[in-house]
Amino acid sequence: MRHEGPQGRGRGPGLVLGIDGGGSGLRAVVAAVGGGPALATAKAGAANVRSVPEPVLTERLARVVGRVLPPGRPADVVSVVAGFAGAGVPGRAGDGGQRLAVRALRAALARHGCAPAHLRVAADSEIAFAAAPGCPPDGLAVIAGTGAAATRMRGHRLAATADGCGWLTGDDGSGFWIAREGVRRALRAVDGRGPATLLAPRLAEAFGAPADDPASVRFALVDGALAPADPLRLARHCPLVVRAAADGDAVAGRILDEAADLLAESTAALRPRPGEPLVTVGGLLGPRGPLLDRFTDRVRGWGLAPYPVRDGLHGAVALARAACAGAAGRG
Repeated sequence: MRHEGPQGRGRGPGLVLGIDGGGSGLRAVVAAVGGGPALATAKAGAANVRSVPEPVLTERLARVVGRVLPPGRPADVVSVVAGFAGAGVPGRAGDGGQRLAVRALRAALARHGCAPAHLRVAADSEIAFAAAPGCPPDGLAVIAGTGAAATRMRGHRLAATADGCGWLTGDDGSGFWIAREGVRRALRAVDGRGPATLLAPRLAEAFGAPADDPASVRFALVDGALAPADPLRLARHCPLVVRAAADGDAVAGRILDEAADLLAESTAALRPRPGEPLVTVGGLLGPRGPLLDRFTDRVRGWGLAPYPVRDGLHGAVALARAACAGAAGRG
């Protein structure tokens, strides 16, 4: 018989709320404590706590919470787990990103009358890892989307990180890194410093320049992509590099190979053990991600087999449910 879980304080059985706040989007889901599929989902804009201002993050969280809550049942929400890009290690002194996320989440929940008995703000890698089958406590998670990092989990908590240093100082192998390398190598081709590549005309066209005018191409690549110093804007051109590689462009193919090398390098820094769980997530390493096969080839020799997940939503729900089960066991 399925365990029904704790009762809410409102009209029905208890509910859990899972939230995944990434660099390119925010998603929320509500589900029953005792199991079963999602009851409702919603999404909003970017939610990286290092780059999204607190008032904006609060508004976006309030919006998705309002959309998933069943009418008249805010008091039934007994457990909330939210993972955010940029939240860092929970409990670390001076972790401004995590404190900001906690404030924004509490404010958003309060607007809808939610006061859960359990609330946890986690790193995005923690909820992604918890989405693996059986919600394992220990292992590795590698994120590669707009940003990139490799992480080690112990007891469902983030224990160590390699990279994840941000677009200025790291995130090697990420969507931003790939797009930036695409622009750099397109510029080398235009200047005659590097081999010809489809990236030059295609990126120029994406930035609104005529592809048959080298001067315009050069200006568009420099001014249109780099001058605004907007990592999210530039990262949106990562799929263009992926498509060029699929069309046989050797320069674009080498960029993807190097990105996979860098992600494997970050994973190796955490001293992986043969057979331990390895979860991959993000637009580049999630299911059917363009780097997944390359990355899999590189870690296979270490006795690892990636388990790709779309996002951390299911992991957030699993952790929220586990918190309820733990509380019931202690009771």
